[in-house]
Amino acid sequence: MAFSSLFRKKTVQDILKQVEKNNADGHNALGKHLTARDLTAFGIAAIVGAGIFSTIGKASFDGGPAVIFLFLFTAIACSFAAFAYAEFASMVPVSGSAYTYSYVAFGEIIAWIIGWALIMEYSVGNITVAISWSDYFTGLLESGGIHLPQWVQMDYLTASNGYNDATALMQGGKSFDNLSLALQAAHNAWTTSPVISSFHFVADLPALLIIILITALIYRGMKESRNASNIMVVVKLCIVLLVIAVGVFYVDTANWDPFAPNGITGVLKGVSAVFFAYIGFDAISTTAEECKDPQRDLPKGMMWAIIICTILYIAIALVLTGMVSYNVLNVGDPLAFVFEKLDLKWMSGIIAVSAVIAMASVLLVFQMGQPRIWMSMSRDGLLPKRFSKVHPKYKTPSYATIVTGFVVAIPALFLNLTMVTDLCSIGTLFAFVLVCAGVLVLQNKKDIPRGKFKTPYVNSKFIMPVLMIIGLVFAFVYNKKATMDFITNEIQINNSADIITSLDKEETQKVYDYLVGIDTKNSTTETPDLEHLLSQYQQDDAKYASVIAGLPIADTIKYESGFDLFKHKIPMWIFLIVLVGLTVWSFKENLSLIPLLGLICCLYLMAELSVWNWIYFGIWLLIGLVIYFSFSRNNSKLNFKEV
Repeated sequence: MAFSSLFRKKTVQDILKQVEKNNADGHNALGKHLTARDLTAFGIAAIVGAGIFSTIGKASFDGGPAVIFLFLFTAIACSFAAFAYAEFASMVPVSGSAYTYSYVAFGEIIAWIIGWALIMEYSVGNITVAISWSDYFTGLLESGGIHLPQWVQMDYLTASNGYNDATALMQGGKSFDNLSLALQAAHNAWTTSPVISSFHFVADLPALLIIILITALIYRGMKESRNASNIMVVVKLCIVLLVIAVGVFYVDTANWDPFAPNGITGVLKGVSAVFFAYIGFDAISTTAEECKDPQRDLPKGMMWAIIICTILYIAIALVLTGMVSYNVLNVGDPLAFVFEKLDLKWMSGIIAVSAVIAMASVLLVFQMGQPRIWMSMSRDGLLPKRFSKVHPKYKTPSYATIVTGFVVAIPALFLNLTMVTDLCSIGTLFAFVLVCAGVLVLQNKKDIPRGKFKTPYVNSKFIMPVLMIIGLVFAFVYNKKATMDFITNEIQINNSADIITSLDKEETQKVYDYLVGIDTKNSTTETPDLEHLLSQYQQDDAKYASVIAGLPIADTIKYESGFDLFKHKIPMWIFLIVLVGLTVWSFKENLSLIPLLGLICCLYLMAELSVWNWIYFGIWLLIGLVIYFSFSRNNSKLNFKEV
């Protein structure tokens, strides 16, 4: 089979003819129930959820009040991508989202890769939301006097890793009561769990429960899903507005100083958490075939959802960081935590109830998007035929919906929140990058039918080189040290917690003896806690560097250097090389600025994720390629068309 067949494309005309045929004969046709208002509600349902009720806490802890700039930057990046999505959705109004768009713009192999990436986005995203929902639900039960064992409300990885970290810190002198609440819970879950042979049975059962309930609702029909989503959106918007209205009276502006305590690095540390808060808008595009007027309503729904949610996120972030200091917000339920801390328990109870509803609505939209991607891939022959089966009564992709339930439910029992959030973000960003690139590829092609919506054209020919020059000036003049450290791969000092949790018993004793010897504040008389003793020097960079240099342990524990350090910079080097290529391409081809900026922003956000996320994502794509070459390539409908 020729190499060129990997890039065989579907035409917009053929896709539109197939949709008309489906609608005419009722075969494989989905029910049309959605308006622009419903799509906006779906967007808000997907976006206002884990971001406001969960991940905003960790992002605020890392970035301080300045996290609002990350929300703003991420919203702009998503808006650029939304323009590209809206143009494609208007051009190709069918289920399939970025998968279908890539089939038109790049060809089959890229479409398969993006479809496989979207499976990661939706499945892993659903796992994340289910875990967050479980946290809030069990917290709500606790406040009502119902106490579930720790081992049925926590995933296996969190319990295992938390137990190991807690043991290492206690070995270093920290008492159990002084451990963080998260580590205490993980330690309890691990030590109290049933043990089968040497296997500890720890599984997040509430997460399993909500996935089963939501899957059943989506199987039942789009109209029922829409009505449930609209009700949940109204409830959670009322709660978010109540939080802002009440919280603003408890804001102490002193908590906004310092505004960016950890600088730009701290702000960008929350990229995956904050970006995860926005990814829901692209799920709207998977419902294109169920819209009454997709070419008009899809672009409207996407844009309104992003605008409304950005305003809410920034307001919530300012209120949260104004009510308490940013450094106590590293919790799974920041809104409830803040009001409880200020002794407003009635508000924390309302928030807990609304969070349970909000998370369920996010899960509903994500769980609805996944089967429609699979349905589109199955229609094209890239997945087995039964994935495109539409229920004769409910008009939903029934088989794909059930499989989605299993794919999400089983990992939700065992995977932890941080891992799945980052994996979901990189899969989504990859999809955004290809959709933006698709608009650029098609911009000058005359034979493509255009929809009612087109991204406003601004020529980037001279703007991109100017932006590159401004970026270089900023990097080498105003941020010279960080830039040179990046280029020269300057060694980095590990933080105190990472050092202490890496020590064995003998090394722990050596470090303790050393810190006692240099202790001028007599801190050892107050606490034998090694992490506390070492972290007190972190406020002064020079002093901390001096203390670390003197520690009687291996340099590999104290520092990160050489390839161990460089490997974390590989994603950023990829971004910089691609950026140069895009600048040259824009100069030659007069590329449209908005989708180009969308591509650059999303690729930059990908570069801010750790190299391990890139490696895991790469492994996922390799598994996908094995499936493509062993099944999908031969069974593709375009393959039979060629024959």
